[in-house]
Amino acid sequence: MQRAESGRQTFPKTSLNREPTLYERSVSSRSGVSLPALDVLEAPLPAGMLRIDNGLPELSELDVVRHYMHLSQRNFGVDNGFYPLGSCTMKYNPKICEEVARLSGFARTHPLEPPQAVQGNLALMRRLQGWLAEIGGFKGVSLQPAAGAQGELTALLMIRAYHADRGEHNRDQILIPDSAHGTNPASTTMAGFGAVEVPSDARGNIDLAAIKAACNERVAGLMITNPNTLGLFDENLAEIVRLVHDCGGVVYGDGANMNALVGVMRPGDVGVDLMHFNLHKTFATPHGGGGPGSGPVGACAAFVDYLPGPIVVEQSSGNEQGSSRYVFETPRRSIGRVSSFFGNFGMLVRAYVYIRLLGAEGLRNSAMHAVLNANYLRVRMRDLFPVPYDRLSMHEFVCQGLVEGSPLRAIDISKRLMDYGFHPPTNYFPLIVREALMVEPTETESKPTLDAFIDAMRRIAMEARDDPALLRSAPLHMPVGRLDEVKAARELILTDPAAPPMGAPLAP
Repeated sequence: MQRAESGRQTFPKTSLNREPTLYERSVSSRSGVSLPALDVLEAPLPAGMLRIDNGLPELSELDVVRHYMHLSQRNFGVDNGFYPLGSCTMKYNPKICEEVARLSGFARTHPLEPPQAVQGNLALMRRLQGWLAEIGGFKGVSLQPAAGAQGELTALLMIRAYHADRGEHNRDQILIPDSAHGTNPASTTMAGFGAVEVPSDARGNIDLAAIKAACNERVAGLMITNPNTLGLFDENLAEIVRLVHDCGGVVYGDGANMNALVGVMRPGDVGVDLMHFNLHKTFATPHGGGGPGSGPVGACAAFVDYLPGPIVVEQSSGNEQGSSRYVFETPRRSIGRVSSFFGNFGMLVRAYVYIRLLGAEGLRNSAMHAVLNANYLRVRMRDLFPVPYDRLSMHEFVCQGLVEGSPLRAIDISKRLMDYGFHPPTNYFPLIVREALMVEPTETESKPTLDAFIDAMRRIAMEARDDPALLRSAPLHMPVGRLDEVKAARELILTDPAAPPMGAPLAP
């Protein structure tokens, strides 16, 4: 076995070579399926239903299983290693949440079943709506949005409808701090608003003078990520909310970083009018491969009637036992549906189980440990990699992937980190930090894991000074080496190069 200098075991040398594709492994007449002889008369399929020119490889079942199993072992996930990717965390997903979501009453329910046949599912949704409202300090919640970015768009459409009802059609601007999430400007444009960037001050807060100057009669609202993408809680949050409200604007909270605040601070209590929750980040639903997502939106009293519907409401049955029934209802000023049916139900089940498992005290402890872990890493690493905003952080912090006396960049640090068995942090975001590395350990990592990460970063800092060529060629001990990422983005290869053209026979 080859090993990195850290002593961590890696792939056998033979796996560093290109693995034959399924097409190259194909053997004529080999099959993974054995069908019994027909016991009825053979009948031809209707014209066009049988494709004989698909050129699929011919393989045994075992060949296919081994091929995909080998590919899966090359993947990196939170279940097999430390994943400090900032801003879009890969949090450990408790397996009990997965088990419950797979119960047949949840997994096999069809969304077109009548409400009276799925009262248990609706009860779960109703309770989750209430719990999220309580956690965020809101009057009501819609579970419809199927992603955090869709939650952003949902809130912006609600803001647009709110101002239209008041006859304030002149309000066409959304204020967005330069420390906000990158999806905020895109969502703003999709909702028909213009984005106005607000700079940060020297401490990583929104610049108060700049936001005062920006608040005018055209402002529809502010999108604020708090804690922001620097991992910092805005020290002037209450004043910022007051300034926006005083000019007639609405405050939207991007709740992607709510995992630092659960049980500690409720955004609704300080005047945030609308906010989405990233269930994949704060409430432990999976977030691999770009999904599945879920971004419920919470609303204060002034906006609860604009929530997308339908939402679940509880009605008393009127009998002596006092039992209730659950029905769907659309708020009277609703912006309508934002996704099909009733939200990403499988993710709702997982979040429900997670919240019920931890309870109020457990959720608070989760946030506290996320903050503790991030600050532990920040303090232990700041002598190696500069921290531009070096004050108490929340769940994540941003350092610079620069080593004094070395010409290397953040990308070189991250590529080398892979050789030590760790997934790299987020690179080059937020954009306001040069050579940014955004590190988020989450609350689920132990001190020994954090210490091992720190040790790897210290070794890499030494290598950056003593042998920069080593880092420029990293990773050295992964199945795939350094890629030309610019070329890969510009010259997409979306099919297997070894696959024959459609209809062409496979090589013998």
